[in-house]
Amino acid sequence: MSEFLLRPMASADLPEVLAVQAQCYRPELIESADALASRLALAPALCWVAAHADAPRRLAAYLLTHPWPRETLPPLDGVLQLDGEAGDTPLTWFIHDMAVAPAGQGQGLAKRLYAKARQGAMQAGLRCSRLIAVQSAARWWQGLGYAPVALATEAATRVSRYGEGAVVMGTQIGESKNGAVA
Repeated sequence: MSEFLLRPMASADLPEVLAVQAQCYRPELIESADALASRLALAPALCWVAAHADAPRRLAAYLLTHPWPRETLPPLDGVLQLDGEAGDTPLTWFIHDMAVAPAGQGQGLAKRLYAKARQGAMQAGLRCSRLIAVQSAARWWQGLGYAPVALATEAATRVSRYGEGAVVMGTQIGESKNGAVA
């Protein structure tokens, strides 16, 4: 069994992230380096990798997450920006992409990466989370407390780009400052 080190993702990791992505996703779900870099730039503290202990630049898994306006979905393979236009819109912790290469499967890396990023999201004040489960991953996410979310028309159109069976899911990840679950 290999040993893996979890650490925050860096820009230098993007070529390896692309390699893991190519091992895990259907061609229509592959995103460009620019799209992934934009997600990393939104919240570097919320993006993590699992590197091989004997080769720290070689990745076995990654997780890209970022804040995003709660009632919208980011586009697949789009370059993202989150600036002043969000205004007073409530933000959610959006889990954009998690992939575990075959060499890292069965090691609990996905749950470990999720726990690291979730801790950072909570420290950032984010109290709910959303994601789009693809390739039959909805059941795995349900194990972490996620459930399907009803969508507005615009969001439903965006989800269709993720392919048949894509499911928007959400959960609460903590309490709001006044003690109520957000």
